[in-house]
Amino acid sequence: MAKGGYMSGIFGSSPVSPLQKHMSKVYACASELIPLFNAVINEDWDEVAKRQQLISTLEQEADDLKKALRLNLPKGLFMPVSRQDLLEVLLMQDRIANKAKDVAGTIVGRHMTLPEVIQEDYIRFVTRCVAACRQARKAINELDELFETGFSGQEVQIVIDMITKLDDIESDTDNLQSAIRYKLFEVEKDLPPIDIMFLYKIIEATGEVADKSQGVGSRLQLMLAR
Repeated sequence: MAKGGYMSGIFGSSPVSPLQKHMSKVYACASELIPLFNAVINEDWDEVAKRQQLISTLEQEADDLKKALRLNLPKGLFMPVSRQDLLEVLLMQDRIANKAKDVAGTIVGRHMTLPEVIQEDYIRFVTRCVAACRQARKAINELDELFETGFSGQEVQIVIDMITKLDDIESDTDNLQSAIRYKLFEVEKDLPPIDIMFLYKIIEATGEVADKSQGVGSRLQLMLAR
C-alpha cells in the first residue's frame, strides 16, 4: 500500500497515494459483482438491490476521488512520469468502476435472471474478472516503489511480472466468456429474444471489467517503457 509522503518534503506532494486509493475503491466496487450475481442466481431480489446500491455508492466515491486527484495533481511537479500518463491510468481505473455500475444497473433495471445452464460458469467468469481488477490494484500498489527507484532496477521487473500475470487472467476471462456464449447460444431459441439480447450485453460488460483492468496494466507498461 502507498507510503505516500516520501516525495512530499522535496516536491510538495505525491500523486501516487491518491491514485492507489482510487484503485482500491474501484476494486471494492468491482468485487461486489460476485455477491450480486450469486444473489441473481438465488433470485434474492432484496440482496440484488442492496448490492446494486452498494456498487453505485462505491462508484460515486471513486468518482469523487478521481475528481479530487484531477484537480490537485500538481502541474510542473518533478516526477519520473508525466502528468498525462498518471491521468491516463486514472481514466482507465475509472472505467472499471463505471462498467461494474452499468452491469448492476442493467440487472436491476431489467430484473434479469441467468439461465441455469450458464450459472456455474458465470460465477467462475465474474470471479476471474474481479481477479483481474485485484491484480491491477496490486500493480498500482507498486507505483510508490517505482517512483522511489525512478522507474529503474529490480522493481521494474516485479511490476512487469505482475502485468504479465494480469494479461494471463484477462485471457482466462476471454475463454470463460466464449464458453458461456456457446452454452447460451445452444438454449437461446427457448428464451425471449429481448432477454437473450440483454444477456449477451451483460456478458460483454462483465468481461470489460477484466479488459479495463488489463488496460490499467497496459498504461503502466507504457510508463515503464518510456
